[in-house]
Amino acid sequence: MRIRPLFPVLACLSVFLAAAPQDDPRVEIVNLRSYTHTNFTRIVLDIGKLREYNPGELRDPGRIYLDVFQAKLNPILQGQSYPVKADYISQVRISQKTPSTVRVAVDVVFSKIQSYRIYHLFDPFRLVIDIYPRETQASPSAAPPDKAPLPVDKTQPPVKREVAPRDPSLAGTSMARQLGLGVRTIVIDPGHGGPRPGTISKSGLQEKTVNLDVALALRKLLKEKAGLDAILTRESDVDVPLENRTVIANQKRADLFVSIHSNAHRDKKRGGVETFFLNISPDPSVIELAASENATSTKNIGEMKTVLQKIVRNSKIQESRDLAEFIQQSLVRALSTDLPAIKNLGVKGGPFWVLIGGEMPSVLVEISHLSNAKEEAKLKTKKYRELAAQGIYDGIMEYIRSLGKG
Repeated sequence: MRIRPLFPVLACLSVFLAAAPQDDPRVEIVNLRSYTHTNFTRIVLDIGKLREYNPGELRDPGRIYLDVFQAKLNPILQGQSYPVKADYISQVRISQKTPSTVRVAVDVVFSKIQSYRIYHLFDPFRLVIDIYPRETQASPSAAPPDKAPLPVDKTQPPVKREVAPRDPSLAGTSMARQLGLGVRTIVIDPGHGGPRPGTISKSGLQEKTVNLDVALALRKLLKEKAGLDAILTRESDVDVPLENRTVIANQKRADLFVSIHSNAHRDKKRGGVETFFLNISPDPSVIELAASENATSTKNIGEMKTVLQKIVRNSKIQESRDLAEFIQQSLVRALSTDLPAIKNLGVKGGPFWVLIGGEMPSVLVEISHLSNAKEEAKLKTKKYRELAAQGIYDGIMEYIRSLGKG
């Protein structure tokens, strides 16, 4: 007997919100959630913007699927599968079916399913799949979509891979150089995004916008000039949790991780460029900045011991510090061509969440201060942002050459 959805599903949405022209019309999807209740399993795809979608099913093998049009996956979700603790569902998978279509597929056992329904909700726009097992004989009306508990966001664990042994000496030749390792894949992290804009300048310039613009320009340089594989943790104005950003880098088996930020300080006269690597710091200014950048973390105090152990055991300190030094020098040199008085604030260690957990040399770059009037005025310009991207690019290339690989 053919099982049909409980209610007709809206296959196409023809009304789109008016929006300013964009280079890429696809919405970036960053979150898939699932929750198994006693009476049903709910799967939620967070989209954020109105999009057409089309559901369907296959019988051999059993599968319920959902295609979302004009959409692209954030790298953290690409090709991911999520096991489900229910005997009528084995897993949920998500993938980029075509360059503009994202597919969610639920592997099911139809003989154990009473019914299912696929529908959408607004504010924010999201798609929901509710699947009811045959054993419970539960009525869907007993669990209205807005009343049933929704799942929490999933953070995918890092992909397991071999990690280089601890550097034998911070003053000696690093393990990367001893082993003759090179660089092929770089993950670029535009700080903040979505409802977390980061610093907002006096005139309303948002840090998240500057960071993404510089990151896009940097990716173009790395791909076109150096032929390197450059991946962004976000390609549009979406919120990627701090803890997930190095997860993306680990999953992509990146060789370097570079997080791009725009600085702020209580002293409006303070300006300049500074670059950080992961370490503990007694410097009050670093502690204050780290507290600001880490404010969106979802971790709790009970996890402090584990976090500190990760920092202390960090085996990439020397390589990260070397990468930070090259980027810092090149960035200051590039920006000084447009702002001769730009200050070199140096390279420092700091406990930044976005750098914790990375299995590769990782740095955080504060390209300039949005709280400083002169630097804010420059950060508004395309020229200054491109110079920032060029400076970071030059630093990365100098680091690669220092490995004897370029």
